[in-house]
Amino acid sequence: MDHRPQAWGRPRDDVYGAYDASYLNNSGPRTVTQSPVVTGTSVIAIKYKDGVVMAADNLASYGSLARFTDVKRLRTFLDTTVIGFGGDVSDMQFLDRHLKELATDESYEVEPTLDDQDDEESSSSKPGHLNAANLFKYLQKLMYQRRNSFDPLWNQILVAGLDSDSKPFLASVDLRGTSFTSPSLATGFGAALAQPIMRKYAGTEEDAAKLTREQAVEVVKECMKVLFYRDARSLDRYSIAVVNKDGIELKEDEQLEKQSWAFAERIKGYGTQTV
Repeated sequence: MDHRPQAWGRPRDDVYGAYDASYLNNSGPRTVTQSPVVTGTSVIAIKYKDGVVMAADNLASYGSLARFTDVKRLRTFLDTTVIGFGGDVSDMQFLDRHLKELATDESYEVEPTLDDQDDEESSSSKPGHLNAANLFKYLQKLMYQRRNSFDPLWNQILVAGLDSDSKPFLASVDLRGTSFTSPSLATGFGAALAQPIMRKYAGTEEDAAKLTREQAVEVVKECMKVLFYRDARSLDRYSIAVVNKDGIELKEDEQLEKQSWAFAERIKGYGTQTV
């Protein structure tokens, strides 16, 4: 008996001819990331007057299954930049390793001399120091190069931090190398559900410059709550980061509320209630 899966339930070869197994030929190119399976959903970020607030939930979905509930999708770089990853988790892990190697190379710079210490120019604006704006340009070139090689990294990335003028910086780049900046940005369903909320408070750069840190954090938390209720691929546990001139504050195990769906008990007709 032929136990190979391609032979299950087949008619007899002596009656209908031999089975054409040409489709099993796997000599072609690998196309694993052309169909991402384990993915992360929305990343959202908003500028405020002194920096940027970014958040992403800790869920990695295996198709439609909420499989991995402790996947951190916010990464820090040189204590100056926060990077948020949406999309394929394996490509996110590759980029994370690549950026760690880049950060190690950047850390091996020559120690500053006395003349450098007396220089009024800050270290963040010196050549060779990768601030958020410089790192974004690097990622933009990398994503575009991979796209041109027909081997894209299946991610949409948000980069937050400060530019060379110590002003808040926020930008996005996707798997095609398409990039842009805005006072507020979101990936995935967040582009449809969270962006309208954030644009009420930071529709323009002038509006963002009026926001305080506390207000920006509250807006982001409200957006994460909306995404949890409306996006089937989201989770109530999330990571949130605040980056400004003082550095990065990253919390990776925040929770929206203890009883997220308790409000449903008050809806008439829900569960065992009688109308």
